[in-house]
Parts: sequence; C-alpha cells; structure tokens
Amino acid sequence: MERQVLLDAIPHCLTATDLPLTAKSLTKKYVGKVRDTYEMSDGRLLLVTTDRQSGFDRLLGAIPFKGQVLNRTSLYWFEQTRDIIGNHAIASPHANALIARKCTVLPIEFVVRGYMTGSTDTSIWTQYQNGVRNYCGHALPEGMKKNEQLAKNIVTPTTKETTHDRPITAQEIVAEGWLTAEQWEFTSAKALALFEFGQKVAAERGLILVDTKYEFGVSSDGEILLIDEIHTPDSSRYWLADSYTERLAAGQEPNMIDKEFFRLWFRERCDPYKDAVLPTPPEDLIAELAARYIQLFEKITGTAFEPDLRPLEATVLASLTR
Repeated sequence: MERQVLLDAIPHCLTATDLPLTAKSLTKKYVGKVRDTYEMSDGRLLLVTTDRQSGFDRLLGAIPFKGQVLNRTSLYWFEQTRDIIGNHAIASPHANALIARKCTVLPIEFVVRGYMTGSTDTSIWTQYQNGVRNYCGHALPEGMKKNEQLAKNIVTPTTKETTHDRPITAQEIVAEGWLTAEQWEFTSAKALALFEFGQKVAAERGLILVDTKYEFGVSSDGEILLIDEIHTPDSSRYWLADSYTERLAAGQEPNMIDKEFFRLWFRERCDPYKDAVLPTPPEDLIAELAARYIQLFEKITGTAFEPDLRPLEATVLASLTR
C-alpha cells in the first residue's frame, strides 16, 4: 500500500466503537487496550479490534488499518492451528470484527520466547541486563547478548493483573492457585506446540517468529480453547530472516517487522512507564508501523491486503440479524 494512502488514513483511524446495547442482542461492553468486546444475549461475544496502539501498559496512539490486519492475521492462524487446539472464532462479519465463543479467561498470559530480546521492564533481555539469571524458572547462562537465540523455546508466563503484569514460574502458578496443575500442563504444552508451528510457517516465509503470547479460556462445556489473538504483529515479534545473522554479528538490531521499533522510539525519548505526558510520534513513524503490519500480513498469508471500507457499525449490526 502506498505510503501516502497510509498518511492520509491517519486521521480516520478506528479508535473507539459505540454499538448500541439495545439493538441486535448486544448486552454489555468492555473496553480493552486494543479490543472493544460486546456480550451477546445468546452467549457469544462480538470483538471489535480497533486501531489503538498500546505499549508499556498505556495508549501510544493509533495506527491506520491496524485493527483489520490484526483480526485477519488471527483468523488465518486460527484456521491453520485447529489441529493443535480449538479456538473461539466463529465468524468475521467485518475485517475489524470477530464473533466468538464466550469463555472464562484463564488469568495467565503464556509468553513463549525463542530469543534473548525485548525492551519492556518484564522482557527477558531487560531482566537479564539487570542480573537475573533465573527467569520464570528457567536458568540462563552467562555471556548472552541481545537478540541471540535461546538454547530452546521457553514459556515465560505472566500474571494478568489490573496494574502491571508480573513474570511468574510454573510452580508459583499452581501454588498461588492461578491454574490447576492439569491446566498448566495442558496449556503450556499447547503454547509450545503453537509456537513451534508458527516458527516453522514463519521460516517458510523468510521470517523469524521471535516471541509471542497466547491466551486461553474455558468454554461453557469445559473445553480449553485458544482465545484473543494469535501470531499477530501486536502479540508477536517478527524479524526478517535473511539479514539476522549478519546484523547480530555486527551488533545491530535485527530488521524488525513488528511494533518493537515503535516502542524503542518512545524508550529513547522518555520514560514511558513514569512520564505523565508522552511525546507524539511523527506521522512518518505511524505510517511506517502501518506499512510493516500490512507487510507482515501479506508475507504470512500470501494475499494482498485490501482494506474493508464498509461502515463498521451498519455491517456488523446487519450481520447479527442473519
């Protein structure tokens, strides 16, 4: 997509939704970091993925077409991974919207990592720099450098808490009652299997799937399902594979095709956790992130991105009557 199209779209980002709760069986609304979730009277959920950009536990702005890219990317991966684990997806009436099964969300985020990297306070590289050598129960060797591959893929779970997620070990998850031992064994194994499959597919597309996070929920009939999103540029870190080795040897950052460079822009200019007011990113930076999101979608799916320009509210509400 041409850069000027992305620049022109910046003022028209989808930053909020206001579907009427009295119409078409919508009963409640919840606003998350990126998604607006509506409960439906028949027990299903309507999830609308907006263009809001989050990071460091706060809002960083909005990115053109981001919501459509995230939703469509997840739909692709949901379909590709059904043999590994079932998921909550039912239908997508609009590129920003997903109708899904309602689940009781398990209160742990399953972060899976294949590389020593990251910029947030809880990331493995930040912790490693601060002297941590046992991360979420995994022993880390001395002498590792940023962006180096780990000896094996590891699950580094975090709690889902109101203020700030915290890393936690498998033993603590069970001991503190976040999950049962059986739930942990099942979900952690599925998370590793999903990540291994994602890495395989990414490698075939010239990409490195560096790390990601998964969320799971329990359906009304007791089945544990994959929910939320999967292998999107919001939940995952991707690098271009062909230049990785050379850039690592030169001490350079990998060629990123995710939002990490956007987060680093804020890191270099402020304390994004503590400063009351954050700097406003330039429009060229916003358009660059939009372009990378779209590039990643096209590389993964093998299809060209075409924006869904239908009116969101009217299209979604009309679909709920069918």
